[in-house]
Amino acid sequence: MTTQGPEARLAQLGIELPKAVAPAANYVPARKSGSLIYIAGQVPSAGGKDQYVGKVGQDVSIEDALKAARLCAVNILAQLRTALGGSLDGVAGCVRLGGFVNATPEFGDHPKVINGASDLMVEVFGEAGRHARAAVGCNSLPRNVAVEVDAIFELA
Repeated sequence: MTTQGPEARLAQLGIELPKAVAPAANYVPARKSGSLIYIAGQVPSAGGKDQYVGKVGQDVSIEDALKAARLCAVNILAQLRTALGGSLDGVAGCVRLGGFVNATPEFGDHPKVINGASDLMVEVFGEAGRHARAAVGCNSLPRNVAVEVDAIFELA
């Protein structure tokens, strides 16, 4: 039995990855170290515009925050594909996600929000997409976006 690679899964899911966005400050979007590749934090932007702006639990619903986390994950995959020269098929799996939620002090469903990113990794990489994770609430994020997610992947 052959397993579908991540590129075929993306096509099956109808997900077209955007062009990777250039860094906004003094950092690189991806850094390889041994068999690992680290992807810098990605925000929920599409078409050059920030999406899902504001605090979760006040301005942004949990449902929209989940969508924001998923969009962050789509942008992570775009950065990963670019760093790997145009294909995700050389990825062994997702090792870790770090999720940051711009939330009100009383908001407590950070893990539920970051599931938006986690679920996409499993959809794209299958069992190899299961990862360790942090889901953290914070007082603010760049440009007041609702969510930011970074990632570590293992290369085949």
